[in-house]
Amino acid sequence: MLRLEKLTKQYKTGDQALIDVDLEIPKSQVIALIGPSGAGKSTLIRCINRLVEPTSGKVYLNDLELTSLSSRKLRKNRRRMGMIFQEYALVERLTVMENVLSGRLGYVGFWRSYFRKFPQDDIKEAYRLLDRVGLMDMVDKRADELSGGQRQRVGICRALIQNPDLLLIDEPTASLDPKTSRQIMRLINELCEERELAAIINIHDVQLAQMFSQRVVGLELGSVVYDGPPDGLTPDVLTKIYGEEDWSATIEKVEDDDEEII
Repeated sequence: MLRLEKLTKQYKTGDQALIDVDLEIPKSQVIALIGPSGAGKSTLIRCINRLVEPTSGKVYLNDLELTSLSSRKLRKNRRRMGMIFQEYALVERLTVMENVLSGRLGYVGFWRSYFRKFPQDDIKEAYRLLDRVGLMDMVDKRADELSGGQRQRVGICRALIQNPDLLLIDEPTASLDPKTSRQIMRLINELCEERELAAIINIHDVQLAQMFSQRVVGLELGSVVYDGPPDGLTPDVLTKIYGEEDWSATIEKVEDDDEEII
């Protein structure tokens, strides 16, 4: 379980990105984090794994307080939090397999990782994950030869090979077309269910948030202004999160048509 207590981030400019955020996220729950640009969504995700240092407050992963860890202990425990990035963050010149195996760098020694001498069990798991996401025929391709959807699936495999307790996912569909966006969101949900993983997905698309999350958290100016089920996103709630607009089309119920991943 992930627990945030009064998490606050204030920058040196005086701007407050997060204000007293309290959240509890149980095992296996997929949460969509929505809100306008500048609401603090990306900052919240990065404060959890301390890529951005919180100004105050506490973050607990299960019974471990992450905010009190030394740099050395933090590096070790970041293995428990898989990060999936908006721009994929792959090494372009490396193959799909090499990019996936880079998720094991926190587990193998420096020289083994330098010479790419990964344990056989890690290689087998990488093959298994790539097969699961439909990329077995891409194993030896360079990352710069892949489509956006294929790159995102490589990023998902790289995060999962860490064997994390939590996934932190920053705008996974921002660079994808609508069909591929649904496929990626569906895949993330299926994998979280299979592995009993909690996930926080920072996402701008309200309809995708409704379709593929069990719970929605809305941020506005660094504060939580909504925390509830997807079908609770009424026009009044969306106005509170984003401001005045005609939200009637946005909140129409859209069913997942269960397309195959291609």
